[in-house]
Amino acid sequence: VQLQASGGGSVQAGGSLRLSCVTSGRTFSSYVLGWFRQTPGTEREFVAAIDSSGSEYYLDSVKGRFTISRDNAKNTVDLQMNSLKPEDTAIYYCAAGASGGRIRSPPRYNYWGQGTLVTVSS
Repeated sequence: VQLQASGGGSVQAGGSLRLSCVTSGRTFSSYVLGWFRQTPGTEREFVAAIDSSGSEYYLDSVKGRFTISRDNAKNTVDLQMNSLKPEDTAIYYCAAGASGGRIRSPPRYNYWGQGTLVTVSS
């Protein structure tokens, strides 16, 4: 089972990036798929998630700027990030979790990608 994240990079404040995560090794259509982020010395923070029915969940500070989407046929979950701010700078991780547990909590997720770095300069 693998989750491979890509799409990170460096942008100026106000810019956009699109992160993509490809899953392989099993079918994730029934799983919650999410994105988390982490900066040095801090805990991993929930950013967004989408469940098997397509319901979306967001961190308050990214609502209206980030959009999560999934394509079960392609086994992908994307995170479109617009109006980026310096405080969005972090390593972003995609994750997949089976049913049960709080959707915003990292322990709920069984599988994790390797992370992709997003740097937003002011």
